[in-house]
Amino acid sequence: MEAATVLDADVAVIGAGAAGLSLAHRLSGHDSGARTPSVLLVDAPPGPLRPGPRTWCFWESGRGRFDAAVRSQWRHLRVRPPAGPAIRGDIAPLRYKMIRSDDFESLVSRDLARSPNVRRLEATVDTVEEGADGVRVQITAPGGHQRALRARWVFDSRPLGSIPAARTTLLQHFHGWFVRTARPAFDCGTAELMDFRTVQPADGLSFGYVLPTGPREALVEYTEFSPQVLTASGYESALRRYTEEILSLGELEITATETGLIPMTDAPMPRRVGASVFRIGAAGGATRPSTGYTFAGLQRQTSAVAAALRQGRRPVPPAGHSLRARTMDAVLLRALGSGRVDGPDLFCRLFARVPSARLLRFLDGHTSLFEDLAVGRHAPVGPMLRSAVELPVLPRRPSPDPFA
Repeated sequence: MEAATVLDADVAVIGAGAAGLSLAHRLSGHDSGARTPSVLLVDAPPGPLRPGPRTWCFWESGRGRFDAAVRSQWRHLRVRPPAGPAIRGDIAPLRYKMIRSDDFESLVSRDLARSPNVRRLEATVDTVEEGADGVRVQITAPGGHQRALRARWVFDSRPLGSIPAARTTLLQHFHGWFVRTARPAFDCGTAELMDFRTVQPADGLSFGYVLPTGPREALVEYTEFSPQVLTASGYESALRRYTEEILSLGELEITATETGLIPMTDAPMPRRVGASVFRIGAAGGATRPSTGYTFAGLQRQTSAVAAALRQGRRPVPPAGHSLRARTMDAVLLRALGSGRVDGPDLFCRLFARVPSARLLRFLDGHTSLFEDLAVGRHAPVGPMLRSAVELPVLPRRPSPDPFA
Protein backbone atom coordinates (compact mmCIF):
# COMPACT_ATOMS: atom_id res chain seq x y z
CA MET A 1 0.00 0.00 0.00
CA GLU A 2 2.89 2.34 0.83
CA ALA A 3 4.39 1.95 -2.65
CA ALA A 4 1.08 2.81 -4.27
CA THR A 5 0.51 6.03 -2.33
CA VAL A 6 4.02 7.49 -2.09
CA LEU A 7 5.85 9.02 -5.05
CA ASP A 8 9.61 8.54 -4.87
CA ALA A 9 12.33 10.67 -6.45
CA ASP A 10 15.93 11.65 -5.87
CA VAL A 11 15.00 15.34 -5.74
CA ALA A 12 11.82 17.25 -4.86
CA VAL A 13 11.66 20.90 -5.86
CA ILE A 14 8.96 22.94 -4.12
CA GLY A 15 7.72 25.96 -6.03
CA ALA A 16 7.82 26.65 -9.76
CA GLY A 17 8.97 30.26 -9.80
CA ALA A 18 12.28 31.35 -11.27
CA ALA A 19 14.39 29.34 -8.81
CA GLY A 20 12.35 26.13 -8.88
CA LEU A 21 12.00 26.12 -12.66
CA SER A 22 15.68 26.92 -13.12
CA LEU A 23 16.82 24.04 -10.92
CA ALA A 24 14.42 21.58 -12.56
CA HIS A 25 15.61 22.74 -15.98
CA ARG A 26 19.26 22.20 -15.05
CA LEU A 27 18.40 18.67 -13.88
CA SER A 28 16.15 17.81 -16.81
CA GLY A 29 18.61 15.74 -18.80
CA HIS A 30 19.33 18.51 -21.33
CA ASP A 31 22.73 19.18 -19.73
CA SER A 32 25.50 16.64 -19.99
CA GLY A 33 26.66 15.08 -16.74
CA ALA A 34 27.68 11.89 -15.02
CA ARG A 35 24.29 11.35 -13.42
CA THR A 36 20.73 12.51 -14.02
CA PRO A 37 18.60 12.36 -10.85
CA SER A 38 14.84 11.86 -10.90
CA VAL A 39 12.97 15.07 -10.04
CA LEU A 40 9.50 15.93 -8.76
CA LEU A 41 8.59 19.60 -9.28
CA VAL A 42 5.66 20.72 -7.11
CA ASP A 43 3.88 23.80 -8.45
CA ALA A 44 1.23 25.64 -6.43
CA PRO A 45 -2.23 25.63 -8.04
CA PRO A 46 -3.59 28.92 -9.40
CA GLY A 47 -4.50 31.21 -6.53
CA PRO A 48 -2.82 33.26 -3.80
CA LEU A 49 0.19 30.93 -3.50
CA ARG A 50 1.17 31.44 -7.14
CA PRO A 51 2.70 34.85 -7.97
CA GLY A 52 1.33 36.91 -10.82
CA PRO A 53 3.22 37.80 -14.00
CA ARG A 54 6.39 39.77 -13.34
CA THR A 55 9.58 40.96 -14.98
CA TRP A 56 13.14 39.87 -14.21
CA CYS A 57 16.20 41.82 -15.32
CA PHE A 58 19.89 40.95 -15.22
CA TRP A 59 23.06 41.53 -17.20
CA GLU A 60 25.45 39.15 -18.91
CA SER A 61 27.79 39.04 -21.89
CA GLY A 62 27.15 36.98 -25.01
CA ARG A 63 24.39 34.43 -25.37
CA GLY A 64 22.68 33.15 -22.26
CA ARG A 65 20.88 29.99 -21.27
CA PHE A 66 17.44 31.61 -21.48
CA ASP A 67 17.94 34.01 -24.38
CA ALA A 68 14.92 32.55 -26.18
CA ALA A 69 12.77 34.09 -23.43
CA VAL A 70 14.48 37.50 -23.43
CA ARG A 71 11.91 40.12 -24.43
CA SER A 72 14.40 42.98 -24.91
CA GLN A 73 18.02 43.86 -24.18
CA TRP A 74 20.05 47.05 -24.08
CA ARG A 75 23.71 48.01 -24.41
CA HIS A 76 23.26 51.49 -22.93
CA LEU A 77 21.97 52.50 -19.49
CA ARG A 78 20.99 55.96 -18.31
CA VAL A 79 20.80 57.45 -14.82
CA ARG A 80 19.24 60.88 -14.30
CA PRO A 81 20.05 63.03 -11.24
CA PRO A 82 17.34 65.18 -9.65
CA ALA A 83 18.66 68.09 -11.73
CA GLY A 84 21.24 68.46 -14.45
CA PRO A 85 22.36 66.34 -17.39
CA ALA A 86 21.72 62.61 -17.61
CA ILE A 87 24.52 60.07 -17.13
CA ARG A 88 24.69 57.58 -20.01
CA GLY A 89 26.87 54.50 -19.93
CA ASP A 90 27.90 51.87 -22.48
CA ILE A 91 27.99 48.49 -20.71
CA ALA A 92 29.59 46.48 -23.56
CA PRO A 93 30.38 43.60 -23.64
CA LEU A 94 27.44 43.20 -21.23
CA ARG A 95 23.80 43.47 -22.14
CA TYR A 96 20.98 44.42 -19.78
CA LYS A 97 18.29 41.79 -20.42
CA MET A 98 14.59 41.63 -19.58
CA ILE A 99 12.61 38.40 -19.23
CA ARG A 100 8.88 38.23 -18.58
CA SER A 101 7.93 35.42 -16.21
CA ASP A 102 5.29 34.08 -18.64
CA ASP A 103 7.89 33.78 -21.43
CA PHE A 104 10.38 32.13 -19.06
CA GLU A 105 7.83 29.59 -17.83
CA SER A 106 6.74 28.76 -21.38
CA LEU A 107 10.33 28.15 -22.48
CA VAL A 108 11.24 26.01 -19.48
CA SER A 109 7.93 24.13 -19.48
CA ARG A 110 8.47 23.03 -23.10
CA ASP A 111 11.83 21.54 -22.15
CA LEU A 112 10.51 19.91 -18.98
CA ALA A 113 7.66 18.31 -20.91
CA ARG A 114 10.25 16.46 -23.00
CA SER A 115 12.39 15.46 -20.04
CA PRO A 116 12.41 11.75 -19.12
CA ASN A 117 13.43 12.38 -15.50
CA VAL A 118 11.31 15.37 -14.40
CA ARG A 119 7.70 15.01 -13.30
CA ARG A 120 5.61 18.10 -12.58
CA LEU A 121 2.76 18.11 -10.06
CA GLU A 122 0.22 20.80 -9.19
CA ALA A 123 -0.41 20.73 -5.46
CA THR A 124 -0.14 22.62 -2.19
CA VAL A 125 2.66 21.52 0.12
CA ASP A 126 1.37 20.86 3.63
CA THR A 127 4.41 19.54 5.51
CA VAL A 128 8.07 18.69 4.94
CA GLU A 129 9.48 16.15 7.40
CA GLU A 130 12.78 14.29 7.50
CA GLY A 131 12.94 10.65 8.46
CA ALA A 132 15.19 7.63 8.29
CA ASP A 133 13.99 6.81 4.77
CA GLY A 134 14.41 10.32 3.35
CA VAL A 135 12.38 13.51 3.32
CA ARG A 136 8.60 13.12 3.19
CA VAL A 137 6.59 15.94 1.61
CA GLN A 138 2.86 15.85 2.24
CA ILE A 139 0.85 17.51 -0.54
CA THR A 140 -2.80 18.25 -1.36
CA ALA A 141 -3.93 18.28 -4.99
CA PRO A 142 -6.48 20.88 -6.20
CA GLY A 143 -9.34 18.37 -5.80
CA GLY A 144 -8.45 17.79 -2.15
CA HIS A 145 -6.67 14.46 -2.70
CA GLN A 146 -3.71 14.05 -0.33
CA ARG A 147 -0.59 12.07 -1.00
CA ALA A 148 3.06 11.92 0.00
CA LEU A 149 6.31 12.40 -1.86
CA ARG A 150 9.57 10.90 -0.68
CA ALA A 151 12.91 12.31 -1.80
CA ARG A 152 16.58 12.12 -0.93
CA TRP A 153 16.91 15.91 -1.27
CA VAL A 154 14.34 18.70 -1.08
CA PHE A 155 14.83 22.24 -2.40
CA ASP A 156 12.23 24.74 -1.22
CA SER A 157 11.90 27.92 -3.29
CA ARG A 158 8.74 29.29 -1.65
CA PRO A 159 8.89 32.86 -0.28
CA LEU A 160 9.59 33.22 3.42
CA GLY A 161 6.57 34.04 5.54
CA SER A 162 8.40 36.93 7.22
CA ILE A 163 11.68 38.82 6.96
CA PRO A 164 14.29 37.41 9.39
CA ALA A 165 15.73 39.62 12.14
CA ALA A 166 18.14 42.17 10.71
CA ARG A 167 20.17 45.22 11.60
CA THR A 168 18.78 47.08 8.58
CA THR A 169 15.85 46.32 6.31
CA LEU A 170 14.60 48.58 3.55
CA LEU A 171 11.82 47.65 1.18
CA GLN A 172 12.22 47.97 -2.56
CA HIS A 173 8.61 48.34 -3.66
CA PHE A 174 7.33 49.35 -7.05
CA HIS A 175 4.39 49.57 -9.39
CA GLY A 176 4.72 49.54 -13.16
CA TRP A 177 2.69 50.08 -16.29
CA PHE A 178 3.29 48.51 -19.67
CA VAL A 179 2.34 51.43 -21.87
CA ARG A 180 1.73 52.14 -25.54
CA THR A 181 1.98 55.81 -26.49
CA ALA A 182 0.21 57.63 -29.32
CA ARG A 183 3.53 58.95 -30.66
CA PRO A 184 7.14 57.67 -30.63
CA ALA A 185 8.41 58.54 -27.15
CA PHE A 186 11.20 56.11 -26.22
CA ASP A 187 14.88 55.59 -27.03
CA CYS A 188 14.92 51.87 -27.83
CA GLY A 189 18.67 51.55 -27.39
CA THR A 190 18.79 52.76 -23.80
CA ALA A 191 17.27 51.52 -20.54
CA GLU A 192 16.46 54.19 -17.97
CA LEU A 193 17.86 52.53 -14.87
CA MET A 194 17.28 55.25 -12.28
CA ASP A 195 15.52 58.55 -12.91
CA PHE A 196 15.71 60.57 -9.69
CA ARG A 197 13.58 63.44 -10.97
CA THR A 198 10.70 61.92 -9.00
CA VAL A 199 9.54 63.48 -5.74
CA GLN A 200 11.78 62.04 -3.03
CA PRO A 201 10.09 60.53 0.06
CA ALA A 202 10.87 61.73 3.59
CA ASP A 203 12.60 58.40 4.34
CA GLY A 204 14.56 56.58 1.64
CA LEU A 205 14.62 57.37 -2.06
CA SER A 206 12.51 57.04 -5.20
CA PHE A 207 13.15 56.84 -8.91
CA GLY A 208 11.56 56.09 -12.25
CA TYR A 209 12.56 53.06 -14.30
CA VAL A 210 11.91 52.79 -18.03
CA LEU A 211 12.54 49.73 -20.21
CA PRO A 212 11.61 50.55 -23.81
CA THR A 213 10.59 47.64 -26.01
CA GLY A 214 9.78 49.80 -29.04
CA PRO A 215 9.49 53.47 -30.02
CA ARG A 216 5.97 53.55 -28.58
CA GLU A 217 6.08 50.71 -26.02
CA ALA A 218 7.80 50.45 -22.65
CA LEU A 219 7.60 49.23 -19.09
CA VAL A 220 7.48 52.34 -16.89
CA GLU A 221 7.82 51.86 -13.13
CA TYR A 222 7.84 53.98 -10.01
CA THR A 223 10.18 52.53 -7.35
CA GLU A 224 10.99 53.38 -3.75
CA PHE A 225 13.63 52.16 -1.32
CA SER A 226 11.88 53.00 1.95
CA PRO A 227 10.55 51.47 5.19
CA GLN A 228 6.87 51.28 4.15
CA VAL A 229 4.89 50.41 1.03
CA LEU A 230 2.40 52.83 -0.51
CA THR A 231 -1.31 52.49 -1.00
CA ALA A 232 -2.58 51.49 -4.43
CA SER A 233 -3.68 55.07 -5.06
CA GLY A 234 -0.24 56.30 -3.96
CA TYR A 235 1.51 54.25 -6.65
CA GLU A 236 -1.03 55.30 -9.28
CA SER A 237 -0.58 58.95 -8.40
CA ALA A 238 3.23 58.70 -8.49
CA LEU A 239 3.18 56.92 -11.87
CA ARG A 240 0.71 59.37 -13.32
CA ARG A 241 2.90 62.26 -12.22
CA TYR A 242 6.03 60.59 -13.63
CA THR A 243 4.56 59.75 -17.04
CA GLU A 244 2.76 63.07 -17.48
CA GLU A 245 4.95 65.70 -15.82
CA ILE A 246 8.46 64.24 -16.11
CA LEU A 247 8.41 61.99 -19.19
CA SER A 248 5.69 64.00 -20.98
CA LEU A 249 4.44 60.87 -22.71
CA GLY A 250 1.13 62.40 -23.69
CA GLU A 251 -1.74 60.12 -24.57
CA LEU A 252 -1.01 56.51 -23.61
CA GLU A 253 -2.68 53.13 -23.21
CA ILE A 254 -1.88 50.92 -20.21
CA THR A 255 -1.74 47.35 -21.57
CA ALA A 256 -0.67 45.57 -18.35
CA THR A 257 0.54 46.31 -14.83
CA GLU A 258 2.87 44.75 -12.29
CA THR A 259 3.59 45.36 -8.61
CA GLY A 260 6.47 44.05 -6.55
CA LEU A 261 8.09 44.06 -3.12
CA ILE A 262 11.71 43.02 -2.53
CA PRO A 263 13.24 43.14 0.97
CA MET A 264 16.69 44.76 0.96
CA THR A 265 18.08 43.37 4.19
CA ASP A 266 21.28 42.29 5.89
CA ALA A 267 19.38 39.47 7.61
CA PRO A 268 21.09 36.09 7.27
CA MET A 269 19.15 33.78 4.96
CA PRO A 270 19.74 30.18 6.11
CA ARG A 271 20.04 27.97 3.06
CA ARG A 272 20.04 24.71 5.00
CA VAL A 273 16.94 24.00 7.08
CA GLY A 274 17.51 20.27 7.62
CA ALA A 275 19.98 17.51 6.89
CA SER A 276 18.55 17.15 3.38
CA VAL A 277 16.26 20.19 3.05
CA PHE A 278 17.50 23.43 1.53
CA ARG A 279 16.16 26.82 0.49
CA ILE A 280 16.94 28.29 -2.90
CA GLY A 281 16.16 31.55 -4.68
CA ALA A 282 15.25 34.71 -2.77
CA ALA A 283 14.47 32.64 0.35
CA GLY A 284 17.96 31.13 0.09
CA GLY A 285 19.85 34.41 -0.19
CA ALA A 286 20.01 34.78 -3.98
CA THR A 287 18.88 38.43 -3.82
CA ARG A 288 21.64 41.06 -3.78
CA PRO A 289 20.72 43.11 -0.70
CA SER A 290 21.92 46.46 -2.06
CA THR A 291 20.04 46.26 -5.38
CA GLY A 292 17.22 43.73 -5.13
CA TYR A 293 18.40 41.87 -8.26
CA THR A 294 17.82 38.12 -7.86
CA PHE A 295 17.72 36.35 -11.24
CA ALA A 296 21.50 36.15 -11.83
CA GLY A 297 22.17 35.07 -8.25
CA LEU A 298 19.66 32.23 -8.37
CA GLN A 299 21.14 31.04 -11.68
CA ARG A 300 24.57 30.72 -10.05
CA GLN A 301 22.97 29.00 -7.08
CA THR A 302 20.93 26.45 -9.06
CA SER A 303 23.84 25.76 -11.41
CA ALA A 304 26.05 24.84 -8.44
CA VAL A 305 23.32 22.64 -6.90
CA ALA A 306 22.75 20.79 -10.19
CA ALA A 307 26.49 20.21 -10.63
CA ALA A 308 26.77 18.79 -7.10
CA LEU A 309 23.83 16.44 -7.62
CA ARG A 310 25.20 15.15 -10.90
CA GLN A 311 28.59 14.53 -9.34
CA GLY A 312 27.18 12.79 -6.27
CA ARG A 313 28.24 15.53 -3.85
CA ARG A 314 26.18 17.00 -1.02
CA PRO A 315 24.17 19.70 -2.80
CA VAL A 316 24.28 22.54 -0.26
CA PRO A 317 23.26 25.70 -2.18
CA PRO A 318 26.00 28.32 -2.17
CA ALA A 319 25.31 31.84 -1.03
CA GLY A 320 24.04 33.97 -3.86
CA HIS A 321 26.78 36.51 -3.16
CA SER A 322 30.18 36.49 -1.48
CA LEU A 323 30.78 37.40 2.16
CA ARG A 324 32.65 40.52 1.02
CA ALA A 325 29.71 41.62 -1.13
CA ARG A 326 27.21 41.00 1.67
CA THR A 327 29.37 42.95 4.12
CA MET A 328 29.59 45.94 1.76
CA ASP A 329 25.84 45.75 1.25
CA ALA A 330 25.23 45.78 5.01
CA VAL A 331 27.27 48.97 5.29
CA LEU A 332 25.41 50.60 2.40
CA LEU A 333 22.00 49.62 3.74
CA ARG A 334 22.90 51.04 7.16
CA ALA A 335 24.12 54.29 5.59
CA LEU A 336 20.93 54.62 3.53
CA GLY A 337 18.59 53.50 6.30
CA SER A 338 20.10 55.91 8.82
CA GLY A 339 19.85 58.82 6.39
CA ARG A 340 23.60 59.47 6.55
CA VAL A 341 23.97 59.38 2.78
CA ASP A 342 21.83 60.92 0.10
CA GLY A 343 20.73 57.99 -2.06
CA PRO A 344 20.28 59.80 -5.39
CA ASP A 345 23.61 61.60 -4.97
CA LEU A 346 25.42 58.34 -4.14
CA PHE A 347 24.09 56.34 -7.08
CA CYS A 348 24.58 59.20 -9.54
CA ARG A 349 28.15 59.68 -8.31
CA LEU A 350 28.95 56.00 -8.82
CA PHE A 351 27.49 55.85 -12.32
CA ALA A 352 29.22 59.10 -13.30
CA ARG A 353 32.69 58.13 -12.02
CA VAL A 354 32.90 54.35 -12.45
CA PRO A 355 32.90 52.73 -15.93
CA SER A 356 29.43 51.26 -16.38
CA ALA A 357 30.49 47.69 -17.18
CA ARG A 358 32.78 47.62 -14.13
CA LEU A 359 30.04 48.99 -11.89
CA LEU A 360 27.63 46.28 -13.04
CA ARG A 361 30.27 43.60 -12.41
CA PHE A 362 30.73 45.13 -8.96
CA LEU A 363 26.97 44.96 -8.33
CA ASP A 364 27.03 41.32 -9.41
CA GLY A 365 29.97 40.48 -7.14
CA HIS A 366 32.36 39.74 -10.00
CA THR A 367 35.08 42.27 -9.16
CA SER A 368 38.37 41.82 -7.32
CA LEU A 369 39.17 43.36 -3.93
CA PHE A 370 41.23 46.05 -5.70
CA GLU A 371 38.29 46.88 -7.98
CA ASP A 372 35.92 46.98 -5.01
CA LEU A 373 38.17 49.48 -3.26
CA ALA A 374 38.36 51.55 -6.45
CA VAL A 375 34.57 51.71 -6.58
CA GLY A 376 34.27 52.38 -2.86
CA ARG A 377 36.46 55.47 -2.96
CA HIS A 378 33.71 57.26 -4.89
CA ALA A 379 31.25 56.83 -1.99
CA PRO A 380 31.11 59.38 0.85
CA VAL A 381 33.86 58.07 3.10
CA GLY A 382 32.79 59.50 6.48
CA PRO A 383 29.20 58.22 6.56
CA MET A 384 30.22 54.84 5.18
CA LEU A 385 33.00 54.40 7.75
CA ARG A 386 30.68 55.39 10.59
CA SER A 387 28.13 52.84 9.37
CA ALA A 388 30.81 50.13 9.10
CA VAL A 389 32.15 50.78 12.59
CA GLU A 390 28.76 50.55 14.30
CA LEU A 391 27.52 47.42 12.47
CA PRO A 392 29.15 44.86 14.81
CA VAL A 393 27.35 46.28 17.87
CA LEU A 394 23.93 46.77 16.29
CA PRO A 395 21.33 44.20 17.41
CA ARG A 396 19.33 42.25 14.89
CA ARG A 397 15.66 42.98 15.38
CA PRO A 398 12.54 41.42 13.82
CA SER A 399 11.36 43.35 10.81
CA PRO A 400 7.79 44.66 10.87
CA ASP A 401 5.21 43.29 8.47
CA PRO A 402 5.48 45.60 5.43
CA PHE A 403 1.73 45.32 4.83
CA ALA A 404 0.68 46.01 8.40
